Amino acid sequence: MARSVIFLPAIFLSFCTLSCIAQQQPCTAYKFSNNKQFSSCSHLPVLSSSLHWNYHPLSSRVEVAFRHIGVTDRRWIAWAINPTSGGMIGSQAIVSFQRTDGSLAVYTSPITSYGTRLEQGNLSFPVSDLSATNQNNEMIIYASLELQGNISTVNHLWQVGSMSENTPMMHNVAPSSPNVKSMGSLDFLSGRIKATRSSSTTLKNVHGILNTVSWGILMPVGAVIARYLKRFESAGPLWFYLHVSCQLLAYILGGLSGFGTGIFLGIRSHGIEHSCHKIIGIVLFCLATAQVFGGLVRPDKDSKYRPFFNWFHFLAGCSTLILSIFNIYKGFDILHAARFWRLTYSGMILTLLLVMLLLEICTRWCLQITKRSMSNTVDKNTSTVTVVAAMDV
Repeated sequence: MARSVIFLPAIFLSFCTLSCIAQQQPCTAYKFSNNKQFSSCSHLPVLSSSLHWNYHPLSSRVEVAFRHIGVTDRRWIAWAINPTSGGMIGSQAIVSFQRTDGSLAVYTSPITSYGTRLEQGNLSFPVSDLSATNQNNEMIIYASLELQGNISTVNHLWQVGSMSENTPMMHNVAPSSPNVKSMGSLDFLSGRIKATRSSSTTLKNVHGILNTVSWGILMPVGAVIARYLKRFESAGPLWFYLHVSCQLLAYILGGLSGFGTGIFLGIRSHGIEHSCHKIIGIVLFCLATAQVFGGLVRPDKDSKYRPFFNWFHFLAGCSTLILSIFNIYKGFDILHAARFWRLTYSGMILTLLLVMLLLEICTRWCLQITKRSMSNTVDKNTSTVTVVAAMDV
C-alpha cells in the first residue's frame, strides 16, 4: 500500500515532466538546417512564430533567428526592434520574402510612417550576417545586431503579410486580428517576453465607441423626442429639456471628444488616408456646432425670423442624422469591426425606426381622432346648452 502511495505521485510527476518537455521541444530542440545553434528561444504569442537568439552582454551584440511556420503561400515576414517606443512608428525591421522568380529577398527597413511599404534602408544600429531560408513550410530570418547603450531589454515587433508581385502589401489591421497584437517587450538576458497592446488600436476603438454612442444613438433619440413628445400636451416643457440634454451630451461625446480623437489619429497615422470618413466627420462637426450655437441665439416665437431658423434647424438636423449613420458604417469598415457589432447597431437603428413609426401613427392618427372626438363632444354640449337656453326663453 505504501509503495502504491509513493508510486502514484512518481507517475504523476513523470507525466508532468514529459508534458513540459513535449511543450518545450518545438522551440528548444529545434535543429536549424545550417547547423546554427542558439542558447535561448521563445514562442511568440501570435502569428505562429518563434524567436531564437544568442546574447553577448559585454558587446551588446545579439544573434537572432526569427522563425515563422505554416507557410503555404507567398508572403513576407518581418521582425523589428523599436528603440524609441512600443509601437510601429520608429521600428527598425528586417524583412524577407520570396520573389516571383523563386529567389529570397532579405533586407533592413526603417518604419517611419504607417504607409511605409517596407522599403529598403539602413537601420539606426549596425546589422550584419543577414540571410533567410524558405523550406519545409517555414521561413527564417537570420541576423546579427549590435545594440547601443548596453541594453538587454527591447521593444520588438513581428509581422506577416501578403505579396503583390514583388511588393509587400499592408498586413491585416482589424482590431481582432493577431497582426495588431504582435508586439511586446523582450529581455535577452532572462528570455522574458511580455506582449503589449498597441495604443493606436485602443484609441481607434475609443474613437469608434464615442462616435457610435453620440452621433449614432443619442442624436437620433434626441431628434425623436423633439419630433414626437412635444405633440403630447402632458409632456409640457419636459420634451425640450430632454431634447437639449441628449443633443448636448452627443455633441460633447462625439463633437468634441470623438472629433478630437479622430484628428489625433489622423495626425499620428502618417500615410493612411480615409478621406471620405474624414470629410464627413468635419461636416458633421460643423453642422452640430451650428446647431448648438444656433439654439443659443434662436429668435423668439413671435419674431419674423423664427420660420427661417426652424427650417435651418430642421434641415441641419436631418442632414446630421443621415450623415452620422452613414459615417458610422464607414467607421466599421475602417476598423474591420466584427459582424456582431454591425448587427447590434443595425438592430438599434431598426428598433428606433419602428418606434418612430409607432409614434407617427399615435401622434398623427390617434391624437387627431381624440381631438376630433373631444371637439364633437364640446360642440354637442354647446348645442345642448344653446337649445336649453332657447327653451327657457
